[in-house]
Amino acid sequence: GSDIGSQKDRVVTEAEWLQKWEMGNIGFHKEQGHPLLRKYLDVLLNGRSGLRIFFPLCGKAVEMKWLADMGHYIVGVEVSEKALKEFFAEHGVPYHEEPVPEISGAKKLQSTSGNISLYCCNIYDLSSSIVDQFDGAWDRGALVAVNPCDRQRYVNLMITLMKKNSSYLLATVSYDPNKHKGPPFYVPESEIKSLFGNHCEIKCLEKVDDFSDRHRQWGLDYFLEVLYILKFL
Repeated sequence: GSDIGSQKDRVVTEAEWLQKWEMGNIGFHKEQGHPLLRKYLDVLLNGRSGLRIFFPLCGKAVEMKWLADMGHYIVGVEVSEKALKEFFAEHGVPYHEEPVPEISGAKKLQSTSGNISLYCCNIYDLSSSIVDQFDGAWDRGALVAVNPCDRQRYVNLMITLMKKNSSYLLATVSYDPNKHKGPPFYVPESEIKSLFGNHCEIKCLEKVDDFSDRHRQWGLDYFLEVLYILKFL
């Protein structure tokens, strides 16, 4: 982690994430969905239908509705109940709530049709015994939001949740970590290889210049989005 600069000790608390949602400070949310997922959807799905697809730290990602409408089964996890309720409201999807017996205080918000199940809890409280395993994952804004000191713990969990031969589409960001404290945190390719390398084939699909005024205000002079496909062996 030496090449992530001063970020390695940075910790964002659960309360801070909840406050971002309460205040509507969610510049990371993409109203129109993510262009890289659209572009590389075939790489994730690999010609398969009816997949179980996991959205870690899902927020109110519009792609969950989009993939559910294509016939896939979506499971997300998010600490902010506000985010999950906004997802269902904004898409006009009826849902019901139920407790999660294995996790104290947790809720599952499930679409009436049963194809979208969103868990409101800390992601580290999930396990494959609760949510089973997945054919695919879309990790955009999750690994880059996890505190750097928790990355190994996060990846260990994700590895247990992915089936053999599953596909994991991972979007990270690249910028000078000495100029911005994060989140989103900088995750170098070398770290992705050390975290996932023993379990996956890793391929970088594309690097996109995503620099904007927002990043300039952070004091940055470049900001790239980097997309990988991880194939679980």
